[in-house]
Amino acid sequence: MSRPIQATISLDALRHNLARARAAAGRARVWAVVKANAYGHGIERVFPALRGADGFALLDLAEAETLRALGWGGPILLLEGCFGLDDLATCERLNLWHVVHDPMQIHWLASRRKARAHRVFLKLNSGMNRLGFTPGQYRAAWQRLREIPAVGAISHMTHFATADGAQGIDSALEVFGSEADGLPGERSLCNSAALLRYGHGSLPARADADAVLGDWVRPGIMLYGASPTGTVPDAGHWQLRPAMSLVTRIIGVQSVAAGDAVGYGAGFRAERAMRVGVAALGYADGYPRHAPTGTPIVVDGVRTRIVGRVSMDMVTVDLDPVRAAGRAAEVGSPVLCWGRHQQDELGIDEVAEACGTLGYELMCALARRVPVQVL
Repeated sequence: MSRPIQATISLDALRHNLARARAAAGRARVWAVVKANAYGHGIERVFPALRGADGFALLDLAEAETLRALGWGGPILLLEGCFGLDDLATCERLNLWHVVHDPMQIHWLASRRKARAHRVFLKLNSGMNRLGFTPGQYRAAWQRLREIPAVGAISHMTHFATADGAQGIDSALEVFGSEADGLPGERSLCNSAALLRYGHGSLPARADADAVLGDWVRPGIMLYGASPTGTVPDAGHWQLRPAMSLVTRIIGVQSVAAGDAVGYGAGFRAERAMRVGVAALGYADGYPRHAPTGTPIVVDGVRTRIVGRVSMDMVTVDLDPVRAAGRAAEVGSPVLCWGRHQQDELGIDEVAEACGTLGYELMCALARRVPVQVL
């Protein structure tokens, strides 16, 4: 028998979440963001569910090659653009659209001789201060792109730094409007947080929702059923469904006396006599090593907690609540780490919050050694 841990990817959940994105997007077209191997879910695995999007957005040329090999003939957008001059030839071969955020990328485009081969998204730095042309540089960059024979259509793009928080998007919208208004070309502004908080169906409704949504929206984390804000109730509030579930089993049980230590470093000592289960789950599987005692986990349908330090291949859990609920809590009992299993659900955002991180990180950290089933 193989080690009893398995991740499950739900195609129905992915389709549902894509439909939620479309409903919020109104008339705007939808990029399905599949960077980081579809947030750890696997591009090949999610493609059957997400091919209903209008395009795919990602970072790596290898991931773009994968999508073309899967039969996708529609738009693919490189969110960070080209990393070198040679990438432009690949963009021409695969018909990739790409973001332009730096003068060097314009320089590379100027060296190409294939007329109107490149569809580009010019990125404005509207306050994130990562990538993009600053206000005052933006229109000059647009004008330079217009003069390059290899550049075809030019779209306009920015990324909201605070769409997931109280500060909101108004300041960035004002900056974007001052730079892009009056220039021809499509617009792309909204990530998952902006789409859910300010798109159609959001409350309170925005009178300028269509302007905020633009022509293309870029949902990422919401497609996989986690909250873009990292706030635990939000995924359920927006009717998102978890696309990834991680389930394992109890492989050992210990009786621990009051005061006994559990795990490396003796960081946890039993407050009372208790039963401790050992689950086949560790940081080599992608579960966070820094998950503290108290991190929620579900054993045999009962919510309980992990205790002690997470090991490479094992984690220890408190079985007393499980037994108090009348469950066996024995070797072979199922353990839900996050997602859904039968009638049970444990949000990845809740686990992430306990660990001081976000659901994004947990998804992307799923290790290659974990078997994955697609349903």
